[in-house]
Amino acid sequence: MPQYHDKAYPMHTASYKYLTEADWSQRIAELERIAGCCELCPRRCRMNRFEGERGFCAAPGELVISSIFPHHGEEPPLSGTGGSGTVFFTHCTLKCVFCQNYQISHEQEGRTFSVEELAQKLLGLQEQGCHNINLVTATHFLPWVVRALQKASVSGLTIPVVYNCGGYELVETIDLLKDIVDIWLPDMKYGRNELARLYSKAPDYVEINQAAIRSMFRQVGPLRCDETGIAQRGLCIRHLVLPNEQSGSREVLAFLKNTFDPTDITVSLMAQYRPLYGAGRHVLIGTAVDHLEYERIKQDFIDTGFGGFYQEPEKLDTAFVIDFKQRKEEPLTG
Repeated sequence: MPQYHDKAYPMHTASYKYLTEADWSQRIAELERIAGCCELCPRRCRMNRFEGERGFCAAPGELVISSIFPHHGEEPPLSGTGGSGTVFFTHCTLKCVFCQNYQISHEQEGRTFSVEELAQKLLGLQEQGCHNINLVTATHFLPWVVRALQKASVSGLTIPVVYNCGGYELVETIDLLKDIVDIWLPDMKYGRNELARLYSKAPDYVEINQAAIRSMFRQVGPLRCDETGIAQRGLCIRHLVLPNEQSGSREVLAFLKNTFDPTDITVSLMAQYRPLYGAGRHVLIGTAVDHLEYERIKQDFIDTGFGGFYQEPEKLDTAFVIDFKQRKEEPLTG
């Protein structure tokens, strides 16, 4: 079983508060070096992002963000009562044909931000009572994001950082985020590479994803919450069940079972799939998930001993789908 090497940071104190100025400078310099011939993600496009060259994700050499707001629809330990301070970055290193956030991942809805402006918005989220900073698909903007986090930390940011991603991450990049990210929230989208190739253009997804999950766990260990149930540090793995076994859920479960002690892993098993964007062009994912199919997979996870969060399909509606075109400006004054 993988061992984790988490430092014993006090509750309610984000790990980045213990970084020195030299620590921040070293991380930023290395991220900028990598972005200069971009290998921030497994695509390894080797484009010079600072010269405006664009690779698979199509992201430019500056921050582009769609929306920033307190999100109340995340897992309970993240949303709590004050919401999760969510930053939705435009572009994505995965191009999932069924993406519910296709307006920002495919259609590039968003506007440019300076590092200073993002830092102020992060402080605004904290001032509004958010429990954490939730960075959604941030990998392709990491040099700018980490600069903004440093500036915000110097100005008083103290809440934990959640890294909300598709799970298609390089271990080398994950290592550079040690003690910056408090809570890893990755997807395990697929258990078989042929599915990842077909639906996300990522034929090496499974190996990359499994290595990333191991690395994240070694950094932060199991999900831990404070006395009020709010997450402070650790790993929570999301798995969206696709119809007709198109997410390879049983293979995902087998990996987790064979790699971790079930009591160490928190799983968020999601039933909220809808055939959005280009999903209708694929027969096997052109429909919603059958309730019985989800319940069978859910029971398999529970029987194996994995705790976490399990959605009730019959209670879901379309409220989880955000219309980013209606959120051109984030509702923050900070």
